[in-house]
Amino acid sequence: MPEFAELLRGYRRFREDVYPRQKERFDQTISEGQHPKLMIIGCSDSRVDPAQIFDVDPGEIFVVRNVAALVPPFETTPGLHGVSAAVEFAVQMLGVKQIVVMGHGRCGGCQAALTQNFETKPHGEGAFVADWIELLDEARKPVARKHGTTGRKAELAMEFAAIRQSLANLRSFPWVAEKEESGVLKLRGTHFSIAEGILYSLDEDTGEFLPED
Repeated sequence: MPEFAELLRGYRRFREDVYPRQKERFDQTISEGQHPKLMIIGCSDSRVDPAQIFDVDPGEIFVVRNVAALVPPFETTPGLHGVSAAVEFAVQMLGVKQIVVMGHGRCGGCQAALTQNFETKPHGEGAFVADWIELLDEARKPVARKHGTTGRKAELAMEFAAIRQSLANLRSFPWVAEKEESGVLKLRGTHFSIAEGILYSLDEDTGEFLPED
């Protein structure tokens, strides 16, 4: 397939250029293991790769990506808690010092949460997405009341609300809250504007998303 052939061309560029330059770094991570200081919870969207946006070396960030960069609230019921497992591993085993929730502009998951246009579709045609973005049901309500459910202003408000919701859900994990309270762990909310190429960070004092220099 042409798509995989293009991936292989990129792989060959990686082998010829990037890997030789980073060989020492890769060798270090093999001998010492990975010790990232920062976890990023981002969206699966193909346009917002954290490693590309932050231009980091191998082993510097521990990344989890899913639809709309969501974190479920803490729970211990039986199930397959992929995001929770990743948070547990990053915080408890790797000892990361920061967790960054990174949403982004033009997020299809947030738009779906806002419009709720997957509600009646079967699994395989949108129901898995609908089940996942139910995590945003409560965050959606004030956005819909204030801005409606269509238009860029409403979508942006929903994207910001999703980041805030994921941060609140992170704080429902007892050991995350404890480490944040003691100053061992820092939680941050960010939003990457694809249209501008600008990263916005949530100011905890004002509650606003402000552009980084």
